[in-house]
Amino acid sequence: MDAPERALAPIEYFVATPRAVLPIGEGFHVPRTVRRRLRSAGFDIHIDRAFDAVLEACAEREEGTWLSPRLARAYRTLHGRGLAHSVEAWRDGTLAGGLFGVALGGLFTSESMFHRVSDAGNAALVATHAHLLERGYTLWDIQTATDHTRRFGLLEMSHQEYLAVLRTALEHPRDFGGSADASRVR
Repeated sequence: MDAPERALAPIEYFVATPRAVLPIGEGFHVPRTVRRRLRSAGFDIHIDRAFDAVLEACAEREEGTWLSPRLARAYRTLHGRGLAHSVEAWRDGTLAGGLFGVALGGLFTSESMFHRVSDAGNAALVATHAHLLERGYTLWDIQTATDHTRRFGLLEMSHQEYLAVLRTALEHPRDFGGSADASRVR
């Protein structure tokens, strides 16, 4: 094992096959029932307002499986470098749900999501889509499919297809910061 391999050895590398992506723009679908509930839910959406709190809530939800303290530190480092971001749903000044992920070029990869209030995770998901579309992102990687994400128009790609769109996405730098901060999802 050479030095780079030793450095990565404690972190397990996972390749989802097929790879799950959510479309940005055409093809993304908000189910009617979700859309109706979000209209009356009154969530305030913020970006990177409480990254650490989102990370901790996701780690609690994952019950210590993959989001270890060591990996959480790595995500905090990426956040400090402007690469990892959170999209948060707030209600009455309290963090109700959210997701976090990593942005590189035109790629955003969602790593984990949580909710403490019904539909707060959906609000963060819908707001993330709007933000990625507005900022010109081309690839939204969610890694593995779930029944829930299938409802939003999920696409599954072979490893070869994914690598081709990934290569293109990485060639087009984007700025994740922006106007979804302090917006309202209704």
